[in-house]
Amino acid sequence: MKEAELELGWQSHLLACRFGAEISERDDCIVLRTPTNPTYYWGNCLILPVAPRDDELAAWLARFDEAIASKQPASTHLAFGINAATLTDPLPSWRAAGIDEFDETAVLTLEPAGLSPQPSVRDTPGLVLRALALPDEIELAVEAQVATREDSFEVEGYRCYRRAALQRVAAMQATGTANWFGAVVAGVLAADCGLVHDGRLGRFQHVSTQAEWRRRGLCRALVWHVCHHAFHALGLQRLVMCADPNDVAIGIYRSVGFVQVGSHWCLQGKSPHDRR
Repeated sequence: MKEAELELGWQSHLLACRFGAEISERDDCIVLRTPTNPTYYWGNCLILPVAPRDDELAAWLARFDEAIASKQPASTHLAFGINAATLTDPLPSWRAAGIDEFDETAVLTLEPAGLSPQPSVRDTPGLVLRALALPDEIELAVEAQVATREDSFEVEGYRCYRRAALQRVAAMQATGTANWFGAVVAGVLAADCGLVHDGRLGRFQHVSTQAEWRRRGLCRALVWHVCHHAFHALGLQRLVMCADPNDVAIGIYRSVGFVQVGSHWCLQGKSPHDRR
């Protein structure tokens, strides 16, 4: 499988992961492996060209072990990306094997002419929208992201994963291909997100808002700010945002001007440390 055959969501995902990752084109899949961050599920995954069949489970488990798990024992999860908009098989054997999270991902894009007017923010005096100073402010972002993690993820493992991810962003920032942005209120990082790019295409990363700061318009304001910066300061031509089609956040992205252009699937089996 060739990278050029991937739909836009997976293409932009590889753009975001490429720095520090190993990407291998195989006949039947693409192997993405990140030795510096082995517990990053979607930095250590296989991307399949089409939806698998239930009777292919053993073959794909063996391939994951050969390509990823055997090379880095800390990768105790399972992650299979599907370069297709539909799953044609309910995959009961996969679910029984612990690959029990089947997530559809909406792929949305935005071009400069589609950006909405600047949104307002409620009840947040002193708000500053800015790029974080990496690497100095890595821990500020790490702790904010730990606080907004899914409850099942083990705290220290998640902290290590996010720290490694932000160290990668800091290294990319030094080359001019990434930034991490925050909505900062009185020294508190109320919301944050990343943007990586190749000078033409940009991909958002890990948009999150602290629980106590939600429903004020902070996320919308931050995403808009990053889009405006991307188009007017960086000269990017297109932005990509991937989101859960059933989550309220997708409405925020659409209100900024993002339009859905496709979808793909992520099949995930959590590490034993993250099953609680």
